[in-house]
Amino acid sequence: MLKLLSSFSRCSISKTFSNKLHTSNQLNFQYTPVLFAEPLKKKRKMDPAVIKAREDRRRKKLEKQIRRLEKNSRQLKPIDDLETPLTLIDQKEQRARKLPAISEKEQEYRALLLKKWSKYRNEENLKDLKILDRMVSAQTKALDELRFESEELYQQAIQHDIELIPIHINGPMASPKIENYSFVDGDYIDTTKVYEGEVVEPKK
Repeated sequence: MLKLLSSFSRCSISKTFSNKLHTSNQLNFQYTPVLFAEPLKKKRKMDPAVIKAREDRRRKKLEKQIRRLEKNSRQLKPIDDLETPLTLIDQKEQRARKLPAISEKEQEYRALLLKKWSKYRNEENLKDLKILDRMVSAQTKALDELRFESEELYQQAIQHDIELIPIHINGPMASPKIENYSFVDGDYIDTTKVYEGEVVEPKK
């Protein structure tokens, strides 16, 4: 009887897949997730000549890009407004107007009229200059008299009038305003030319 009890005392209950009683010790096996790893590839030894050839190609490519940038840096960006389109140059003869010949009497009349106009504008300019000189001299004389009377008033008189600096003028419009006008939103297509070597800033 004692032998039977001792044999049962050595028994241990463990949770296994079969849920059976056994007399062996618990092993408590654990497993890790499968990683599907593989051994590292052995690094191949490359020919030094191949490595040098690659470096030479990379260096030549960079030098070519640098030369292209230096060449384009000396070129000025053309202004389209100052250049005549080729289509207009081809149509020069078609666009040329054939003006009637001017008689000698008309030419003499225009020359005399131009001289009279030049003389008139010269006299008007001299009158304007004389008026400005009189105004400046009168202002200088008044300031001198004011300074003689009071230095404080003189310093206040030569200060800028702050109220006149921010001038807001609402002049006549080219066309009258339309009340409750709904503006139509259109598509915006950027047609700006990008020249070689030009740095284009990203749009915000």
